[in-house]
Amino acid sequence: MLEIRDVAKPKVAHRQALIQVTACGFCHHDRAVMAGTLRRGVADNVILGHEISGVVIEVGSGVARLQPGDRVVNILTEACGDCDRCADGREHRCHQGLGIGHSRDGGFAEFVALSEHSLVKIPEEIDPVGAALISCPIGVSLKAVRETAMVSQEDTVVVTGAGGGLGAHAVQAAIALGATVFAVSSSPGKNDLILELGATEVLASEVPGDDGLDFSEIVIAMTGNKGADAVIDTVGSALFPSTLRSLAQFGRLVLLGEIQGRSVTVNPAEIIFRDAMVLGTSGVSRTTVELASQMVADGKIRPVIHTQLPLEQAGEAFQMVSDRSPMGRVVLIPND
Repeated sequence: MLEIRDVAKPKVAHRQALIQVTACGFCHHDRAVMAGTLRRGVADNVILGHEISGVVIEVGSGVARLQPGDRVVNILTEACGDCDRCADGREHRCHQGLGIGHSRDGGFAEFVALSEHSLVKIPEEIDPVGAALISCPIGVSLKAVRETAMVSQEDTVVVTGAGGGLGAHAVQAAIALGATVFAVSSSPGKNDLILELGATEVLASEVPGDDGLDFSEIVIAMTGNKGADAVIDTVGSALFPSTLRSLAQFGRLVLLGEIQGRSVTVNPAEIIFRDAMVLGTSGVSRTTVELASQMVADGKIRPVIHTQLPLEQAGEAFQMVSDRSPMGRVVLIPND
């Protein structure tokens, strides 16, 4: 159940900073927790919201890199900064990490206290509301495209769910790296906006009729029977095995999202004889957030915001995301 309630302003602990929240994105993760379909690891009565931008107003003892007045965004996990994973740039899988807005309170609030290691300063020229999208969906998508799929110049990339938060930014990330992008979407009303992001073509993701073609067949045809070098799949089981069939030899299928939570059937031969890789990815590191923020500042990726709503209208955001109507993200504004 969702409710608006008054809570005490968080107190900063050792190596934490207190953030006044400027904006917080609302994504499918938040919707799934609110709907009760995502329960594992969710703290009781947790304050949701993991896509936070804000301003530092207080720092605790031991904080070395931040000071009041700094504009910041968070990575998605409150990381310790001390374990081997944090030292290796894998803070999103910190051994002591807590999911922000999941296992500990997040940004659907006026204030949030987070560890210094979980916060990244951003350039002043970035729009403070758009900044909420820098870690997720922008950084998460950039990581999937750049690090997991290893997209490079002249690659052909298919992005599914291209009108959603992850998809709209994965399209831009792949184009920024020099790839040609075929976008897949189930929302024809978003096609013009997706093309404005730089996609070469928008393909329908609906199951074809007797006279229709599956989008994988169109991808194969449009690439001269080669297929795509990479598929960034933000939808998951609903579009499998079309995503796998879209791959070229040595192609990489990166699973970035799962909407329906269904199982799929895989014929290993489809992977073996393509010499394909099927990879999963989630979260984002400090280094990738820093790169994402610079790409936003340089105009290489722009945050795609469908609408801004006051925090009190989180229920409306829930309905929008449930209906899959937004192009990009819905953003909540906690402070007047």
